[in-house]
Amino acid sequence: MPTYAWKGKTAGGGMTTGELTVESRQEVLDALRKKRVIPISVREKPRGIELKLPARKGMGLKELAVFTRQFATMVNAGLPLVQCLEILAAQAERASARAIITDVMHDVEGGSTLAEALAKRRAAFDVLYTNMVDAGEAGGVLDQILLRLASYIEKAEALRRKVRSAMTYPAVVCIVAIGTTVFMLIFIIPTFAKVFSDYGGTLPLPTRVVMFMSAVFQKFWWAMAGAAALMGLAVRQYYRTERGRRVIDRMLLRVPVFGSLMLKVSLARLTRTLGTLISSGVPILTGLEITARTAGNKIIEDAVMATRGSIREGETIAAPLRSSSVFPPMVVQMISVGEETGQLDNMLEKIATFYDDEVNTTVETLTSVIEPIMIVLMGTLVGGMIIAMYMPLFKLVNVVAGK
Repeated sequence: MPTYAWKGKTAGGGMTTGELTVESRQEVLDALRKKRVIPISVREKPRGIELKLPARKGMGLKELAVFTRQFATMVNAGLPLVQCLEILAAQAERASARAIITDVMHDVEGGSTLAEALAKRRAAFDVLYTNMVDAGEAGGVLDQILLRLASYIEKAEALRRKVRSAMTYPAVVCIVAIGTTVFMLIFIIPTFAKVFSDYGGTLPLPTRVVMFMSAVFQKFWWAMAGAAALMGLAVRQYYRTERGRRVIDRMLLRVPVFGSLMLKVSLARLTRTLGTLISSGVPILTGLEITARTAGNKIIEDAVMATRGSIREGETIAAPLRSSSVFPPMVVQMISVGEETGQLDNMLEKIATFYDDEVNTTVETLTSVIEPIMIVLMGTLVGGMIIAMYMPLFKLVNVVAGK
């Protein structure tokens, strides 16, 4: 028979642990109830040699969306939470997700609320998720809240994919261009330089420049790589400070084309998050605090936190947003109308949908514009080096032909 290790709370509030060798987990729970012990966790001990498992990671957005939608369907069908979680754990594809769901099930089985159990697994369930679940449990509409969460996560994942697709092509072309340039400077140019050393004449200026770059790169590549790494590390450390994050995020918003895309992505995420929280019954102050954390940009986060302070003092949401100079006038006006009509959540959802479409349009435009620009730049860089190295050969052919 399997041996179960259990942990529980006594009637006096103290913690107690123990082990029982029985046929099933239910027998352990029955035995603890007879002892008037509230079970916190009951786990089967592994047989034989116990191996140390790797740290459990969270769940991906797609995996979390599927879990949430299936959970909502089961809750709506009237299944108990523990049974829902047991089914979801059994059908989870990854071992890490299965372990997380099983842990949540054990906590719920031990008397914790679902929100409390989820809050212990921040790697999988963020503050927004747990707060919405808490509101759903309190209002008796957990299935509806889970459906809203599933829709929110699916839209967030779709938005993330769009942004990633916009950034992938330029990144790949840049890597290829840099790799090609380095390869030519290290392996191709030195071969030409050896041939030209016996030429005796004065080489064209472009050829001398390329050969100088090749010589410098071969001798000091380690210093250049080290300087690039140190610069990247310095920027990363600076970004971790409040001032650094504020300065860099402001600069990013001002980058042509990409800054506009970042702002639209942040606005879509921010308005959808706040709208989902408000419609789920989460208090406005809590919703604004959660929304600020998910903004993805320090400047926008500061504007949202200023709004939170304004609400606490009895003012409106729109006023601080208008003075921040970050939010477009249309967004501020629509939020103001939503506050006046009592339809703030619906208005925020409309703004989010509008900016989702704007992100789609911007990504398509960006892809169509960047592709020819990157091709021209790469062709100019690589083709320029090739032409520079062939110029002395053309000159040599002309000299031979003249003789």
